[in-house]
Amino acid sequence: MEGRRLHGRLGVLVAPALSVLAGLLLGRSWSACGAGTNNAANSLFLFWLFGPGLCAVLLLTWVAVGAVLGHRPFLHACVLVVTLLGVVWCALSVFWEGTATPACADGVPPWWPSLVPAPGW
Repeated sequence: MEGRRLHGRLGVLVAPALSVLAGLLLGRSWSACGAGTNNAANSLFLFWLFGPGLCAVLLLTWVAVGAVLGHRPFLHACVLVVTLLGVVWCALSVFWEGTATPACADGVPPWWPSLVPAPGW
């Protein structure tokens, strides 16, 4: 029973942290490329819709992986990392598409590292 409590507490810490980091990354890319309406509207969307929505999806993913792979710690941890990063990548890809602007012709901000592929379909 104690293992489940620890797992739940970690999920409550990791999901909001990942959603905030994804929101910050998306906001920075929109700001650098001049995408969206303006910074106030973009931040309103990121703060009230994107962040809580992604956090809820990440928590549900956390619980689902925990239910399926409960008593295999190493496999559970590996699958959890890959799944959560995949969900964050997909969420970023859905909203990253609007960054193809004159400031960022290829849709990638100038500060984005060339070794990491940019999110997007």
